[in-house]
Amino acid sequence: MNIWIFHHYGSPPTMSGLTRPYHFAKFLRERGYKSTVFSSAYLHYSNENLIKNKAQYLIHQEDKIPFVFIKTAEYKKNKLSRIFNMYSFYRNLFPVTKSYEKENGKPDVILASSAHPLTVIAGIKIAKKYKIPCICEIRDLWPESIFEYGSLRKNSFFGKLLQAGEKWIYKKVDKIIFTMQGGYDYIIEQGWQNVIPKEKCFYINNGVDLEAFDYNRKNYKIEDEDLDNDSIFKVVYTGSVRRVNNLRIIADTAKELRENSNIKFLIWGGGNELEELRSYVESEGLTNIVFKGHVEKKYIPYILSKSDLNLIHCKQTNIMRFGSSENKTFDYLASGKPILRTIKTGYDIILESNSGKCLEEQTVENIKGMVLDFYNIFTEQRNIYDEMCHNARRTADKYDFKVLTDKLIEVIEL
Repeated sequence: MNIWIFHHYGSPPTMSGLTRPYHFAKFLRERGYKSTVFSSAYLHYSNENLIKNKAQYLIHQEDKIPFVFIKTAEYKKNKLSRIFNMYSFYRNLFPVTKSYEKENGKPDVILASSAHPLTVIAGIKIAKKYKIPCICEIRDLWPESIFEYGSLRKNSFFGKLLQAGEKWIYKKVDKIIFTMQGGYDYIIEQGWQNVIPKEKCFYINNGVDLEAFDYNRKNYKIEDEDLDNDSIFKVVYTGSVRRVNNLRIIADTAKELRENSNIKFLIWGGGNELEELRSYVESEGLTNIVFKGHVEKKYIPYILSKSDLNLIHCKQTNIMRFGSSENKTFDYLASGKPILRTIKTGYDIILESNSGKCLEEQTVENIKGMVLDFYNIFTEQRNIYDEMCHNARRTADKYDFKVLTDKLIEVIEL
């Protein structure tokens, strides 16, 4: 079976992007399936353009997996230019897939991932042309997430238009895969259950390639005096340092804990708020929180495994009631260290597996109290701490991409 995967931000691990389509393609290949990933040549997370000439697409082989990088418009901070980038990916998918099909054969199924809905619309139209199924993967609840962040009013004309388009997509695709466990709860809340049956909907969360994770942990180590300091309790965050991540509250928590010299926050990641937070930490004279900056992803497994507590933190939103699918959750679980999630979510994997703890309300006082609780467990109740470590790694086994690929195959073959 020949599977085409449409994912605007998909990339192999050697590039800056989302690797879920790569992992699926890798393990699909091991099971005898052929798959190709179509994604944008303009890399969202590094602002690098892989196509520097007039070519409409570039074929890149990674571990015998073909990536077709499609030429799209570039963008920086301008929202309109980013929208045009999305539209150009949608528009160019049609001629590029037509050209690719002439040399490589027709697909048997299309898996279109909704980093934005235009990708799925292209998937529906191209699948109809080939008279094959289109499976829609919902990673973000568009346009609900736009309403949630206040970028658009739900009852506005454009808001209602987007909701109508979303319903149309769900009706037209053959199957829907939600990365959040409460995806069908969302369908029910919208009142669409009569036209979108539950039998059409499936749940496959994000995951981790455990074999690759363990290899990187062993072979890509980083020298860092804080990580190597066994006399401190290390609270580690890895990820973006942007305003949406709301890391100022973590810096304020460190400020409240400054008298406890045994606890230190280590923040790995880059973003548009990094220098501002570094300046704030310096102005406050804080030495118990360090912003380490960007690091290559291959070093993340080692960093997490040297931590004593891994921190999942971002801005709390109501949309999280449908569940969570952050990529970092599964890297954190694979590290075999306890997790503190500072946000409340539905269908919480961490709480259900006793791999850590989560806050009901995100405040400096609550984060401070929970960090101290973990520190006390670490120093005084080591059996409880070690049990959470064991539970974390055991839970990661359930979300290994080998396991998730088997679930994907079941959906494809139904």
